[in-house]
Amino acid sequence: MSAITIYGATGMVGHDIAQQAADRGHQVTGVSRSTEPSNTVDGVTYVTGEVADVADVVAKAQDADIVVISVPGPRDGSSVQPIIDAHAALVPALAESPVAANTRFFIVGGAGATLTEDGTMLLDTPGFPEAYKPEAQSFAEILDLYKTSPENLDWVMLAPAPEIGPGPAAASYDLGGDHPAGAAVTAGTFAVATLDELETPAHRRQRFTVADA
Repeated sequence: MSAITIYGATGMVGHDIAQQAADRGHQVTGVSRSTEPSNTVDGVTYVTGEVADVADVVAKAQDADIVVISVPGPRDGSSVQPIIDAHAALVPALAESPVAANTRFFIVGGAGATLTEDGTMLLDTPGFPEAYKPEAQSFAEILDLYKTSPENLDWVMLAPAPEIGPGPAAASYDLGGDHPAGAAVTAGTFAVATLDELETPAHRRQRFTVADA
């Protein structure tokens, strides 16, 4: 059993990760900005906090084997810069803290920053929805922050297929590297792949992708 702390635990993806972790018998703490969070999971302990509070993230990481960050930028047209800035401050703080020696950091990424076969990011391909570009670009910048982080920081990022939505886990899933592993994935499948990686690490300091098989 691992102690897993999840930021964004009440969101679509974070909720299913929390559910999957609790179902597998892990000690799960969900972090929410709300003092009375909704969309909760039985067996999960909820506390307040946010990724932008770097000192608080480092403090909470001291009690965790794994910290999951499932927090996208805003989707209401407002700036995504705050979430980029939060990770920019968090990366060096974590690397310089004793938690780097004992805690793994799992970041939920975005499909728009994954690559086509010719190496173009999906967000730069014709037809990519303009409304989603800021969020996709934020994930690209956040990935770069982790890729250039000190070697002692144990991180991994999992990005979904281009289409992700609510739904139970598929019977199986496919994994890829920097390229989409398929066209679509459910939040349930994403959560299963997340816990499989957390329980049996196969990727370190890299991004990988998942899709329903």
